[in-house]
This record gives sequence, structure tokens and C-alpha cells, in this order.
Amino acid sequence: MSPTPSTPVARLRWRIGGLIGAGVLINYFDRISLSVAGPQLQQAFGLTPADLGLLFSAFFWSYALLQVPAGLVLDRFGVTRVGRWGAFLWGLASTITAFAGGFAGIFAARMLLGIAEAPSFPANAKATGMWFPRGERAMSTALFDAAAKFSNVIGVPLVALAVVHLGWRWGFGIVAALSFAYFIAFYFIYRDPSQHAGLSRAEHAYIVDNGATPEGQLAASPAGMLGYLLKSRKVWGLSIGFAAYGYCFYLFLTWLPGYLVQTMHMSILQSAGYAAIPWLCATVADLVVGGWLIDRLIARGWDETRVRKGVLLCGMAAGLAVFGATTTTDPVVAITWISIALSGLAAAAPVGWSLPSLIAPKGGVGTVGGIMNFFNNLMGAVAPIVTGYIVGSTQSFTNAFIVAGVVLLVGMASFVFMLGRIEPLPEPPDHGRPDGFGGRVRPV
Repeated sequence: MSPTPSTPVARLRWRIGGLIGAGVLINYFDRISLSVAGPQLQQAFGLTPADLGLLFSAFFWSYALLQVPAGLVLDRFGVTRVGRWGAFLWGLASTITAFAGGFAGIFAARMLLGIAEAPSFPANAKATGMWFPRGERAMSTALFDAAAKFSNVIGVPLVALAVVHLGWRWGFGIVAALSFAYFIAFYFIYRDPSQHAGLSRAEHAYIVDNGATPEGQLAASPAGMLGYLLKSRKVWGLSIGFAAYGYCFYLFLTWLPGYLVQTMHMSILQSAGYAAIPWLCATVADLVVGGWLIDRLIARGWDETRVRKGVLLCGMAAGLAVFGATTTTDPVVAITWISIALSGLAAAAPVGWSLPSLIAPKGGVGTVGGIMNFFNNLMGAVAPIVTGYIVGSTQSFTNAFIVAGVVLLVGMASFVFMLGRIEPLPEPPDHGRPDGFGGRVRPV
């Protein structure tokens, strides 16, 4: 008999959750560093807003295109091996950026960063699925998703200080050092539950018996699993809906400092301070609403589908507050509207990232996460370019924010009409053992 949820058990799983969150924090330092350094890069290399939009999007093209292959590789080789290589390559990409000599060099380095980070979020979803019981899935997912928001609270000022006082190259150099430090920590600390020497029998039993995602390899061949999932209405509903979230999230991630500099006439340091406010609000909403509240309500017996989809839809509806920022030139009012929008999106995000481990058939969490994150980050590639061209042609962010609101409405419709109940998909028909991958992994 495994411990009941009320019985105290060891908490190694939460230390693993903290490690995963630290990794997200650092890999988002990698992502935001370019947006903070953007105004200096424009001056240094004579870049137009459209050029800057292309640089902002470079990461997302390789990142998005590799999501599905990365998910399949992840389901084959596991979080431990793939996570180690990814963390090492993050640091290498930032190092190359620091020494780049112009547009082409920075563009290539950002493409490499996209390749390096492609498995990261599917790996996080897979790791939390294996390490946490179903009743703790929202909070454990919020830990790493909130780190993406909190990175802007501390990362934007940190990189801004380096850029202003030391130059943009040092901004990327500091991020590279942090990435290599995380690689060392991950190498020595992370293992899957069945392989972790520090995991007690009691905690392992508690995790497994209370709904953790089973460890193991694909139940079908990779091609068979991918084809099966791409025919699923549930997977398409999740992917389209989360892509809408991604469009708005990445618009703010890449263009918020530039919006404050251009529209509100702030300096780089001022914009970093103001930009931290909505991201701090988003961090709190992510943890409290997207994490703690969901787990609390489900533990009290509320219907899981209604709770998760309710937070998902209400959060995205709050994201429509972005329309309010189009009506003002007062920075305080604009930041208030943007804070409401980002807080709503942040509350919805952990729900989205918990869904791959909740709806995937056995062995398919990485693949579902890869499909979902492909469409999410395809919008991450599109949003900076669309925004750059709109701003360049109109000298205003108004129409860019309106487009973001319309995209959110499409995503909400997808969640309502396509996602359905939050429950595991049936396992796919047997397409044969994945012998090309060396046979099955020993199940837990």
C-alpha cells in the first residue's frame, strides 16, 4: 500500500521540479537577451525594425521546426541524455552570439540556440509527468512555466545593466556563463525516477500509485505514434489553442522593451524596469492560479476537465486586455493593461503544459508536447516578424496588439470546440516494436 496524499513522504520530486525551473529561467535569459540588446544592435549594425523582427524570429524558426523530431528523440533517448546535450549547447550558442560581427552572425547563432533548446519544454513536460502524481501536476508544471515569466523580472534588468554599462556582447557573455553552470548542475543531479539513487521507495510508490506518467518507450513505432496523434481532434484542439497563447506571449517577450522605448519614449534601463512589472504579475498568476488553485480545487473533488479548461479559457479571455494598451500613451495605464493580459495568459499556460502528460498515450508525452510546442513556437516565429512589419509601416503598436487579440479569440474557440475532456487517448494500434531503436525500455 502506497502512502496516501496526506501521509508525509520525502520531497525529492520538488527538488527536481526546482532544478527544471532553474533551467527554464536560464534558457529564457538566452531568449530575452536579444530583445533587451535590440536598440543597441540597431545602432551598431544599422538595422531596421523589420531586420530586428527577423533577428527576434530566428530562434523560433529552428526551435519550432525541430519540435516534433525533438519530441520523438526525447521519447526514445529520455530526459536525462537529451537534457544534458541541450544545456551544453545553450551556452555554446550564447557564446557565439557574443562574438558575432553583424546581422548574419547573430541570425546564425540564434538559429543554433533554437536547435539547442528545441527539446527543453517537451522534456520538462515529460519529466514532471514522470516525477509528480496527477494531483500535483498543475503546481509542478507552474514551477517551470512561471520561471519563463520570472526570467523577465530579473533577467531583463540584469541583461540591461550589462548592455548599458559593459556593452551588448557582455550581456550575451553573462548568459553563456549561466548556461554552462546549469549544464553542470543538471549533469550531476537529474535522473528519471527509476534511475535516481536518492529517491526513496515510499516517495516512488507515492508518485507512481497516484497517477504519474509511466516510464517507458513508445507503445508504437515513432512514425506510427506521430501519425496516430496527428489524426486526433484532441491534439489539434490543444495545439491550435496553445499556438494562440504563444503568439501573444512571444509578442510581449520580444517586443515589450522596444514598445516602451518607442511608444513611451523610455531609455533602455527605464524600459527594463517597467517591463519587469507585468512579468512579475504573470509569475504570481502562474504559480497561484495556474498551479496552486487548480490542484486545490481538484483535490476538493471538482471536475478536473472543468477546472483546467475553466482556468485556460478565463486566462486567455483576460489576455484580451491587450486591447486596452492601444487606447493610451500613458505608460502607467499601458503597463496596467499589459499586466492584466500577461497575468491571464500566465494562469492559462501551466494548464496547457500539463496537458501532454494528461492526454498522451503511454510513451507519447514527448511527441504530444513536441506537436503542441511546434505550433506554439511557429507563432513565436510569426509574431515578431508581423509585429516588426506593422510597427515599421505604421510607426505604432496599435494594430499589432489588435492582431494579437484576434488570434487569442481563435485559440479560445479551439479549446472550447476541439479539445474535449482531459483524459488519456487510447494507445495506438500496434505498429510493431521500435526495434530500430533497440527494443523497449524496462517499464517501472
